Amino acid sequence: MRIATFNLESFGTDKADDPALERRIVLLAPQIARLGADILCLQEINAQRVPGEDRRPIALERLVAGLPQAGFFRVWSGDLAGAPDIHTLAIFSRYPFASASLLHHHLVDPPLWRRRTGDPPDADPVAAPFDRPVLKAEIALPCGRPLHLFNVHLRAPRAAPIPGGKESASVWSRVDAWAEGYAIAAMKRIGQALELRCAMDRIFDAEPDARIAAVGDFNADAAGTALRIALGDVDDTGNPALRPRSLVAVERTLPEDLRYSVIHAGRPLMLDHILVSRTLHAGLEGVAIHNEGLADEAGPTGESTEASFHAPLMATFRD
Repeated sequence: MRIATFNLESFGTDKADDPALERRIVLLAPQIARLGADILCLQEINAQRVPGEDRRPIALERLVAGLPQAGFFRVWSGDLAGAPDIHTLAIFSRYPFASASLLHHHLVDPPLWRRRTGDPPDADPVAAPFDRPVLKAEIALPCGRPLHLFNVHLRAPRAAPIPGGKESASVWSRVDAWAEGYAIAAMKRIGQALELRCAMDRIFDAEPDARIAAVGDFNADAAGTALRIALGDVDDTGNPALRPRSLVAVERTLPEDLRYSVIHAGRPLMLDHILVSRTLHAGLEGVAIHNEGLADEAGPTGESTEASFHAPLMATFRD
């Protein structure tokens, strides 16, 4: 069984007939085909407008049209109540879904924050909801045991809006306003990681030897708070009895110099992850990060940016 994740980097525009789409498909489709995934998790899919209809993931459907995934079972977050139309999530599975749902403030309330650097400042704390849900699915594997899968895209380390804090879309008017916005973004990322961890612990409560995989763009590396919360390592809890509830990042099996899925200003970063329960990790056979042709997301734009600034990540497990 191969599980893969790939952030498509804002794939698709509002227009279903955008001529740039074909150029992106030419680059992205071979990357997906190379994975040979039985279960594929995708992030940053934009739905398209169709006159007289709701938005649909037309670009996504065209992307997989010539791939095996076109015949797979599919769950798209846009089909579930409460999902946004931008930066949606999708799971393609060779195996049928037993259930699918969105995880969005079901176990963690929206944090409250009073933005004091705003112009004007907030009179009272305001809610700072998570930007998008986690897509949760239960997949019926041939072995008879389910796989509990979470498709994740946490908040990027990019400052959240502050009233009156910017001169333009990309230029802040004050350092303290940017800093407060950056702190709010970090709070959202950490809070959503907490909700993910709470959801996984509820599964462990009901099924101590559960097979769980949390995959996607965590926007956090191994030392990041969000990833540590999701992993629940014994080094943090201090309780060896909780080890069965901790997850393992599969990329740890690779040499350190190969562990990166994004390049930012010349720095290789591991922001995309496949985190698995100990029961699933016991069957791990191989890991690959297809980062050979990765472009620097902070570098000059060019043809390579039409692919993605994220590398696909794939893990193989014994059935």
